[in-house]
Amino acid sequence: MTWLVTGGAGYIGSHVVRAFEDVGLDVVVIDDLSSGHREFVPGAVPFVHGDLLDTGLVEGTIREHGVTGVVHVAGFKYAGVSVSRPLHTYEQNVTATVSLLRAMAANDVDKLVFSSSAAVYGTPRTDLVTEDSPVAPESPYGESKLVGEWLLRDMQRAAGLQYTALRYFNVVGSGTPELCDTSPHNLFPLVISALVEGRTPTINGDDYDTPDGTCVRDYVHVSDLAVSHVAAARRLAAGEPLAPVYNLGSGTGLSVREIMDAMVRGTGIDFQPEVRARRPGDPDRIVASGGLAAQDLDWAMRHTVDQMVRSAWEARRASRD
Repeated sequence: MTWLVTGGAGYIGSHVVRAFEDVGLDVVVIDDLSSGHREFVPGAVPFVHGDLLDTGLVEGTIREHGVTGVVHVAGFKYAGVSVSRPLHTYEQNVTATVSLLRAMAANDVDKLVFSSSAAVYGTPRTDLVTEDSPVAPESPYGESKLVGEWLLRDMQRAAGLQYTALRYFNVVGSGTPELCDTSPHNLFPLVISALVEGRTPTINGDDYDTPDGTCVRDYVHVSDLAVSHVAAARRLAAGEPLAPVYNLGSGTGLSVREIMDAMVRGTGIDFQPEVRARRPGDPDRIVASGGLAAQDLDWAMRHTVDQMVRSAWEARRASRD
């Protein structure tokens, strides 16, 4: 059985590819390299440089490599930027998913693991988000991910698609120094880049209704996330039932201040972050329960915050050597 990993040259996708290799499952990667890196894909893994909007290319890849299931990680993942680029966001996250599903249907591929987002919840009404919490996305990015979930639901009804969608918040760390998060928007690379360049990291607001005044969020290690993608794929391949959505959450969360303190410990660079004004719309706390995924998808928080920071720091330093 061969699995197609879309976006497999990206930060999360490349870890998913390695997790498949670790259990002896064959994979092939499609990536347009708009944010991914060719060198992130292991040399033995077939790589197709192309856009999911090219349905013919996707169909050809599926046929050539005997693909029987898909892990759909590719997408435009910047919620803040999506507000100013809604059309691009919908094209990359919705239209591209339609193209992928069309190619799958044309080749009788009926198994899909979808990389969704906890952004579908918007600002939760409760401190702990579960799969039953109301969805109310507040950005084109969150909306596009929710539409993606609807597309899968509708294809299940229409054509028997077997799928599950995995929702998560902040993905951090590295499973190997060869792979690092190069996003210009995520907290870990922003802090690490500031330290590498001799600048002072910043905190946006310290007057929230939380124990230390800074926002509390889920931070999950990318390797833990990858394991659950593979677990979902294997259950689909075995014909075992899965819920339509799972939260890959910590259940407890970490504050931005706690992340900064861990950065001091993990990097060995002593600093005091600069506190700036709040960003509009940032909730005090958003944390998801991972209980359901722990039952079905081998989900667990296997890494401490210090391990998350150290692995991210080591990967960033390796990328500069």
